[in-house]
Amino acid sequence: MPEIARRPHPQKTLPPLPVQAYAPPRPPDVVRSAYVFAAEHPEVLSYVPCFCGCERGGHRGNEDCFVSARDANGDVTEWEPHGLDCTVCIDVATEARQMFTSGASVRDIRAAVEKKWAGFHGGHTPTPQPAAP
Repeated sequence: MPEIARRPHPQKTLPPLPVQAYAPPRPPDVVRSAYVFAAEHPEVLSYVPCFCGCERGGHRGNEDCFVSARDANGDVTEWEPHGLDCTVCIDVATEARQMFTSGASVRDIRAAVEKKWAGFHGGHTPTPQPAAP
């Protein structure tokens, strides 16, 4: 991932979320908030693992559950549809967003998420550790 994509990055425009033929597992505003947080805060979700089994699909962290591609400036150009359907992905992103908004560090967010979700399915994404403070 380019270094620019690992910093907070307010998005000028976002692509429309993928359309699905059924209701998402969480309310639409919760799902949208997870996608927007992933787009604007890769410096958080690129260091937070996911525990749903998506590592088998090549995901490296919770950000990958929502963002498929960014341009050279770090703007999202394509969404990953997996996050629309996955309660675990949405819940991990929501917890990370709430903790971040409350002032928690990325290291503390990751530790809390790992503590809560570590035994969920027995695996997690191969997510890099955040840099030491």
